[in-house]
Amino acid sequence: MTIFDLLFLLLALVSAVTLAAAGGTALAGHGARALAILKTWTLGFAAYMAVVAAVSLVLPRRILAIGEPLCSDDWCLEVTGVETVPAGRALAYRVGFLIFSRALRIWQREHGVSVYLTGADGRRYLPRPSPQDVPFDVLLGPGQSVSATRTFEVPAALHAPALVIRRDSGFPIGWFIIGYETWFRQPAMVRLDMLPTAPA
Repeated sequence: MTIFDLLFLLLALVSAVTLAAAGGTALAGHGARALAILKTWTLGFAAYMAVVAAVSLVLPRRILAIGEPLCSDDWCLEVTGVETVPAGRALAYRVGFLIFSRALRIWQREHGVSVYLTGADGRRYLPRPSPQDVPFDVLLGPGQSVSATRTFEVPAALHAPALVIRRDSGFPIGWFIIGYETWFRQPAMVRLDMLPTAPA
């Protein structure tokens, strides 16, 4: 949990107290005062959201190295290796992943995680479906890890191939927290045009 997560939780608590106070004031018959409280809260909320959007505009895209995890609280996903196999005029990328939990007591999973390959042409290449694929939202016990693979077929001449990791799970809480990959900040990616290694 980052300092911006803590800031969001603090502001959420302050907002709840403020809105409750405005409601109580209105029920007590002080409509003008309640309206003033709501106006102040609205201005503060708008200013905070402007900061969230502005920070997303200036933060660079995260470029992950092979073996560097991308975490959401205690749930993490990392690329363990890449293997390329010629497939006629195409090239198959077999990407290895490690899905793991840093939690000490709870079971957990992360919904809405997806990956795709892209390159300098800007096209998205989705993984080839396979019934053997381990889903990214597999339920993990405390400290548990699971390996997974995804295979992508792309043109052999694809320039600057990269794996993009998207997280679109449940309520979009990241839209309200500074530093998340929302608004104008693009999702994290792993460059695959470096020295590839076989998946673990």
